[in-house]
Amino acid sequence: MTARDGDGETGFLRCFGQQLRVLRTRKGLTRAELGTLLGYGEDLVASVECGRRIPKPDFIDRADTALEAGGLLTAMRDEVAKARYPAFFRDAVELEREAVELHVYANQAVPGLLQTEGYARAVFGVLRPPLDETVVDERVAARMARQEIFHRTPPPLMSFVIDESVLLRPLGGRAVQRGQLEQIGLVAAMRYVEIQVMPLDRDENAGMAGPFTLIETTGERRIAYVEVQNVSRVQTERPAVRSLEAKYGTLRAQALTPRESSAYVEKLLGAL
Repeated sequence: MTARDGDGETGFLRCFGQQLRVLRTRKGLTRAELGTLLGYGEDLVASVECGRRIPKPDFIDRADTALEAGGLLTAMRDEVAKARYPAFFRDAVELEREAVELHVYANQAVPGLLQTEGYARAVFGVLRPPLDETVVDERVAARMARQEIFHRTPPPLMSFVIDESVLLRPLGGRAVQRGQLEQIGLVAAMRYVEIQVMPLDRDENAGMAGPFTLIETTGERRIAYVEVQNVSRVQTERPAVRSLEAKYGTLRAQALTPRESSAYVEKLLGAL
C-alpha cells in the first residue's frame, strides 16, 4: 500500500523506513542481501525503506531478528499495522479491538466483518477514483485481519441488521454473491452472533439515515461510529449514542428474526 492517506501516516512510514535503513547499513548489508535473509525481494526492501510500502508483521519480525534490532522495529509493529487502514477508519478499528459488544446496521454493503475476500475486493474495486492495485491488496488483507474478532476468547457479543437490498446486489458477480451469502450463513450460526435482514417490503424502516455501528468497550464506554462518503465520526456524547441505540432497537424489531433471516439467506442461495 502506498503511503498517501495523510501526512502523519507518510511521516511515520518514512521514519520506520529510515530506522530499517540505518540498521541494515550498520550490519553492512545491501538491500538484496537483507531481502534474501528475510525471504523478500530487494524491491520490497527498497519500497519499505523509502516509506512507499507498508511491511507485513512477518517482515517486521524477521527484520528485527536479522538486524539484531533488540525490539526496536517490533515496537513499531502496531503503529505500522494501522497504516493499512484508510485514515478515516482508524479510530473505529481501535475501538473494535476493545469491544465487548458490537452492533452494526448496514444498508449499503455487507459489513466489513462479514465480508469474504472476494466481496471485499469487489467493494474496493468499484471505488472512484480507483485505488491502486497495491492499495486494494493491502485494504483487503486489513479487512480480513479484522475478522480475528470472531476467534477472540471470550468473543464480543455481536449483532448485525442488514438491508435486503445489500444481499440482492450481485457485487463482484454471482459467484462472489454466493460465497458471501454462504459466509453470512456460517457466521449467523455462531452462538455469540445474531444476523437479521431488513426486508424491502417493510413500510417502516428506522435506518433511512444510513449505516452506523454501536460499540461497548471493556471500559464500559458506549460509542457510536458513523461513516458517509469516507467521512467518519466517532460519537461519544451520551445523547447522540443513546439516540442511535434507540434507533437500533427499533431496527431489530422491524427486521426479520435471526431464524427467519437465516431461512431467507438459504432461500437466496437456493435461487442462485
